[in-house]
Amino acid sequence: MYLNNHSYYSLRYGTLPVETLVAQAKQLGIGILALTDINNTMGMVDFVRECRRQGIKPVAGVEFRNGDSLLYVGIARNNAGFRELNEMLTRHNLDGTPYPETAPAFGQVFVVYPPGVKKPAQLRDNEYIGIRLSHVPRLLNSDLRHKQEKLLAMQPVTFSDDISWYVHKNLRAVDHNTLLSKLIPGQFAPADEVMIAPDRLRAAYVLYPGLLKTTAGLMDSCDIDFDFSTIKNRKTFTGSMADDRQLLHKLAFDGMKCRYGDNNKTARRRVEDELAIIDKLGFSAYFLITWDVIRYSMSRGFYHVGRGSGANSVVAYCLRITDVDPIELDLYFERFLNPKRSSPPDFDIDYSWKERDEVIDYIFKRYGNKHTALLGTISTFRGKSTYRELGKVHGLPKAEIDELVNNPERCKNLSKLTAHIHELAGQIVDFPNQRSIHAGGILISEEPITSYVALDLPPKGFLTTQWDMYVSEELGFEKLDILSQRGIGHIREAADIVRANRGITLDVHQVQQFKEDAKVKDQLRRAETNGCFYIESPAMRGLLRKLQCDNYISLVAASSIIRPGVAKSGMMREYIQRFHNPEGFSYIHPVMEQQLKETYGVMVYQEDVLKVCHHFAGLDLADADVLRRIMSGKKRKKNEFEEIVDRFFTNCKERGYPDEITKEVWRQIESFAGYSFSKAHSASYAVESFQSLYLKAHYPLEFQVAVINNFGGFYTTWVYFNEARRQGATIHLPCVNHSQYLTAIRGTTIYIGFVHLTGLEEKLAQTIVTERSRSGTFSGLHDFIDRVKPGIEQLVLLIRAGALAFTGQPKPGLLWEAHLYRKKSHQTDVPALLFREESKRYALPALENHSLEDAYDEIELIGFPVSMTDFEILVTAFRGEVFASNMLQHNGKRCRMLGKLVTVKYVKTVKGELMHFGTFVDHTGELFDTVHFPPTLKAYPFQGAGMYLLYGKIVEEFGYPMMEVEKMARMPVKPDPRET
Repeated sequence: MYLNNHSYYSLRYGTLPVETLVAQAKQLGIGILALTDINNTMGMVDFVRECRRQGIKPVAGVEFRNGDSLLYVGIARNNAGFRELNEMLTRHNLDGTPYPETAPAFGQVFVVYPPGVKKPAQLRDNEYIGIRLSHVPRLLNSDLRHKQEKLLAMQPVTFSDDISWYVHKNLRAVDHNTLLSKLIPGQFAPADEVMIAPDRLRAAYVLYPGLLKTTAGLMDSCDIDFDFSTIKNRKTFTGSMADDRQLLHKLAFDGMKCRYGDNNKTARRRVEDELAIIDKLGFSAYFLITWDVIRYSMSRGFYHVGRGSGANSVVAYCLRITDVDPIELDLYFERFLNPKRSSPPDFDIDYSWKERDEVIDYIFKRYGNKHTALLGTISTFRGKSTYRELGKVHGLPKAEIDELVNNPERCKNLSKLTAHIHELAGQIVDFPNQRSIHAGGILISEEPITSYVALDLPPKGFLTTQWDMYVSEELGFEKLDILSQRGIGHIREAADIVRANRGITLDVHQVQQFKEDAKVKDQLRRAETNGCFYIESPAMRGLLRKLQCDNYISLVAASSIIRPGVAKSGMMREYIQRFHNPEGFSYIHPVMEQQLKETYGVMVYQEDVLKVCHHFAGLDLADADVLRRIMSGKKRKKNEFEEIVDRFFTNCKERGYPDEITKEVWRQIESFAGYSFSKAHSASYAVESFQSLYLKAHYPLEFQVAVINNFGGFYTTWVYFNEARRQGATIHLPCVNHSQYLTAIRGTTIYIGFVHLTGLEEKLAQTIVTERSRSGTFSGLHDFIDRVKPGIEQLVLLIRAGALAFTGQPKPGLLWEAHLYRKKSHQTDVPALLFREESKRYALPALENHSLEDAYDEIELIGFPVSMTDFEILVTAFRGEVFASNMLQHNGKRCRMLGKLVTVKYVKTVKGELMHFGTFVDHTGELFDTVHFPPTLKAYPFQGAGMYLLYGKIVEEFGYPMMEVEKMARMPVKPDPRET
């Protein structure tokens, strides 16, 4: 009878979490329950697991709808029928076509139509008509009462009571993007779609015993279950486990010779031990599939960085999956893959954002669409978007919606309506809202993925699961993360630019050489890291200076110390102090000295936390693994982290630890939740940082151009152009005779790319480059107009940006001539002429052109001035009493500095007050940092981008100077002459 139940995975329709739906059934003594969410099966795995836990037999189904129109409900007999439903959903998601009004001929699926769609004689053997409770009185006068073998009792469930019915209507209004008051019947469910006790339901159908018998028989014949105990990934790479084992052994030992040489006994022993565990646990295919992806990408010349807990593996290092040497860093494989663990380590493979999709495409083609899918993710109702949607539904004016969105707590009691919206927002918080795509997770399955879920086809064009990574993990899938980041893109592009500009071919994977490079070490020590992956932010630059970091091991530690967990706990500062004075502190407990001597008793990595929990508090490996997953951000159950607290404190009490020590150790552990890195992860980041550092140290201009062209980094684009100029480059405005679409370099001259011109059409920019390549440089304005035929607006834009400055004519003259000649050129098909006559030259009066006007054009069109500096636009000629380069010489003194604002970091104090950390660039192009404490910030707040005069005290910590700002003013600039 309970054949048509919706969970809140019926997006913007259902109101019941799976656990609530099953709990209600349990409370009413219901023994068989179906889940039939609308046009998806994303909640089925959770439903089946919860039903088994509660002793209820689960049945799988789908309610098929086109918009608000109910077509039919499919009920799976078994797992094969569930796969049929998923394949139908997937097929229509791929095609984008409506569902057919008549269900296809399923093999293992029952189909239930609403009354009036089909007559009993038209029904197939597996098809029925569902009779809702509200339809029962109509049976008395219907011929259907004589065909009870084709009728089913089918009472939909969507909500629990009148309150959740109202929530449902709000969700429907959100879905229809309409006012709640304008919803019409058919757009929302009737109020009776609640779960009714079995006795009451049977009593309602008492006159139709045949119907009840048909219903009971159908439900008894259905079943669905999943095996949660086995790995669902593809079982073999070669088709044979034995062949997989042999291939992995060969590849591992071949790679070992390449990485470590022929006679490294430590490496050989480690490889042999790892291979034994990998073979015993059946993970050879997982390693080989990952190796296959790397092999393909390297054959294409793509750069990659291997991360994840798998970077603890020497076998992964030998297969070139990672460039992290676990022996060098003393990373132990057993922490992440041991005989007690049932799932393999995860690999995160980073590629350039330009190349990632090609790698994903290879994986899909290599392993087939039936067995390959991207992982989905589920965005929920939370935060500002919820208030905005509910505000629209209830007719709030936009201004009031904006106020409510920005300050929900403050505005909740402005009126009864805002209070009501605030209450509603709390009722739907964490409800699933939309399906999306995981950042990079890919599943490669032994069985067709539709055995477990239906698939979507998002805009990227790759099949995507409807459920998320948490469900995939419960089922036993191990994802392979193929991620993208711009850091790799600029490393790859920098090498290409060096080859083009200098004729030098680089191997950026020679990381061991980079680690020992004197120039790289010096640059790292001085925190000359602008543009370098992960280590260019002001906070990281400051940390590197304070640690005087000049080696790989220190950088690995710094990459993790900078994470919010360590900083929040106060242990980052403690680590720096202990680093400089290793004899000047005492360990909080002997276990800390035994386990954390390498990091001076400070928990820096996930592994450190696990060591402390296991050796200090006696938590078992299962709890330790839960902690590891939580700290990786893989928390699903609410308060999962807190569940371990009791065991932690109980164990510590039994061991006789003083309460204050136990609390302090736990405080440090707890602050890591969601933030900490594994040591292998930090090491992977450090490898990429060293690649960037090497390029920046030896090929600074090419490197900076690559950073600019990848549009990624901590800072905005002008900061990277400033760095290029600081490194000795001459920066030229976009030029139709020299610029490419992206920024280009010739020798030490950098031409800004057309892509940076606001308002310039990409098609025109590409046409300029193509035409110049085909027929040579442009001889003048007329030649350019004849060959490229730009529209007048685009031509004016190019002239104002200085792109035709090669003509030697001032901008005003070019603009006059452009209008006159372009008008004439429209009357003649000049390229069609066999011989071109020399263009008529127009006699123009002497026109003035101001450099300040050029600078304002550049600011408008490019975002920053090129032909002069920001400082030259200031009204004042004052440049500061102290500069970035000599701040340390003025330590403890109060002085004035002048700088262009680069970035601001917002921080809240323990009292909840706002303070800022600022970064500026002085007139020499050097960066310097400032701190703005709450009282000063209130009196002298930031006023947006621009040039600031700063007054304050120079302070220093471990050789890293900052200014503690006491006063600040945004400086006036010369007026824009274009406006006079």
